[in-house]
Amino acid sequence: MVAVPQKASSPLPGTPEYSRDLRYAWRVCSVTSLGLVLIGINASTLNVALPEVVRHFDAGAFAASWILLSYLLVNTATLVFFGRVADLLGRREVYLGGFALFTLCSLMAGLSPDVGFLIAMRALQALGAAMILANGTVIITGAFPPDRLSQGMGVYIGTLSVAQLAGPTLGGLIADTLGWQWVFWVNVPPGVVALVWGWTTLRRVRPGPRTPVDAAGNLVVFAALSAVLIALSEAGSRGLSSPVVLTGGLIFLVLVPVLVVVERRASHPVLDLRLFGGRMLAFANLASFCTALSRSALVLLVALYFQAARGMDAFTAALGVLPLPIGMALASPIAGALGRRISPHALSVGGCLLNFAGLLTLGLSVGTATPYWIIGVGLFLAGGGNGTFLTGNTTQVMSALPAGSLGVVNGFRLMIMNVGIVLSVALTLSLLTSTLSPELRELVYAGTLSRLSPVAVGHLLAGVERTYLVLAAVALAGVASAVLARTPRGA
Repeated sequence: MVAVPQKASSPLPGTPEYSRDLRYAWRVCSVTSLGLVLIGINASTLNVALPEVVRHFDAGAFAASWILLSYLLVNTATLVFFGRVADLLGRREVYLGGFALFTLCSLMAGLSPDVGFLIAMRALQALGAAMILANGTVIITGAFPPDRLSQGMGVYIGTLSVAQLAGPTLGGLIADTLGWQWVFWVNVPPGVVALVWGWTTLRRVRPGPRTPVDAAGNLVVFAALSAVLIALSEAGSRGLSSPVVLTGGLIFLVLVPVLVVVERRASHPVLDLRLFGGRMLAFANLASFCTALSRSALVLLVALYFQAARGMDAFTAALGVLPLPIGMALASPIAGALGRRISPHALSVGGCLLNFAGLLTLGLSVGTATPYWIIGVGLFLAGGGNGTFLTGNTTQVMSALPAGSLGVVNGFRLMIMNVGIVLSVALTLSLLTSTLSPELRELVYAGTLSRLSPVAVGHLLAGVERTYLVLAAVALAGVASAVLARTPRGA
């Protein structure tokens, strides 16, 4: 394992200089945590309030899914790009620029005259989020002493959990009272606060050497992800033999070898697999991908289940999903504190096991009459597992990265995880509605299917069960990957 080298002037623990640097590190943590709060609230409020937005615009199933997917696609495809740009222009400047862009686009999204404009604003909003995400973890890693990194990372990850805790309730409350516009406008005040606090807190760091950006690689990645997302989002309703699905899948398969050729010729590739050639990094990132794929659409899935199958309003559904973010909010800081005594590898494996147990519990208890406490236990286990895994896995990977290329490799790490997030949403929506006709799919997104007939609800429940079990199988693959990510002795 390649350890992150300490600064030549790093003060020793117990000295006044060490205490001063640690105080600065915690101020940095407050800035980066605000970024995660902003992004976490944005995602979790919309996951619950999506039916309200769909009903307002009278959006079809395809447009409804792309309100979510446009953001995820652009965010994923530009993470590595903004990691490289920050290495060249300055991490502080790119990070703060992300706050400004994200806040502005949140304001404009609430003013959308039609669903097409909303999707466009979501895509631009994703650019700002990528500028924040690609740099937050690197800024944290550079600010904290190595012996306190797991604590800082635990608090950092924990704030995302808090945002996901507040987000569903906030989204449901907004959808039922203030209107869909405030789902986006709620991002504006914390965005302004984060921009001002970051401007006054973060120190300027001299940019690295100017190296070329892999524009061709970024474009191919974007095209390949777009193709596979379109295929997945249409597979549930049109079937695997649909021309749209086949074309999307074919384009993706063609672009994969093209990407390999382009990246081999690039001097600074967007996907530099050499940085992840070691066994630990390879399997740790595979575990991150599998866990992201299994967890990321869970709030959306459960919120749609409560509204479309059990007839709940948005606020009640939001309360129903709370055990998931509560589990994450409790587990992340606890895992961070335990990180000084327990290895990050052990935390990662334990988190994956809890996530699998939670998803399996949910998959084996699907029904309109299922007691809520069973659903709550499953959600809490999955949330606690993910909070534990994220803290352990992030610490394990970031501690093994070469210091000179933290921006690029962290962007690549986040990109792998975000590919799992993107595919999670597309796969979940496709599996969830695969047992329904196109007309009934639209009622699911609008949250009104339960008003139609018990037969239609029964078909939806079959899709819910199928989705849970597929996600549980993916989570089990994450367990195996996390186990294999152990650092070899002597490395």
